[in-house]
Amino acid sequence: MIKIGIVGDIGSGKSYIANNFGYPVFDADYEVSNLYKKDKKIFFKLKKRLPKYIFSFPINKSQITKAILSNNSNLKKIIKIVHKEIRKKMKIFLKKNKNKKIVILDIPLLLENKLYDKKDILVFVDSKKTEIEKRLKKRKNFNMKLLNKFRKIQFKSDYKKKKSHFIIKNNFTKKNANECIKNILNDIL
Repeated sequence: MIKIGIVGDIGSGKSYIANNFGYPVFDADYEVSNLYKKDKKIFFKLKKRLPKYIFSFPINKSQITKAILSNNSNLKKIIKIVHKEIRKKMKIFLKKNKNKKIVILDIPLLLENKLYDKKDILVFVDSKKTEIEKRLKKRKNFNMKLLNKFRKIQFKSDYKKKKSHFIIKNNFTKKNANECIKNILNDIL
């Protein structure tokens, strides 16, 4: 099985690119959202560590946002609890798809949390800063302060680019995305 990790800036179009490969995708953002909605164990762990912020189940994203914005160490506490569970979910996903030729890892902190193997193929999604900002501002619940907190815990784009085997210049058109993906698949298969 070939694992392809998709990396890039927040809002660069990583999920869009990941979903256009045509192979099973492990979507960490979706999994985190599910944990907040459905996992009582996660709720109790977060409530214990952040009782002022996490108080009702299912966990409302606004509770998480308030916790992160009020204190710099809260984001680290949340990540420590949630990422342990995301690792487990990823192992289940990989086991379930072990007979697939390729799987795609769409995990925002893939490099930062060492959720990849040396032999995995990394694809950097490169987008213009102006385009990213425009797209992020259209997101529901967009919060610049929150975005900046997340950016602080992520590796710089230059580092991610250097670690990557391929770079996709994302101009947010389906034609461009599919062409880039086709070239990458031709190279690795």
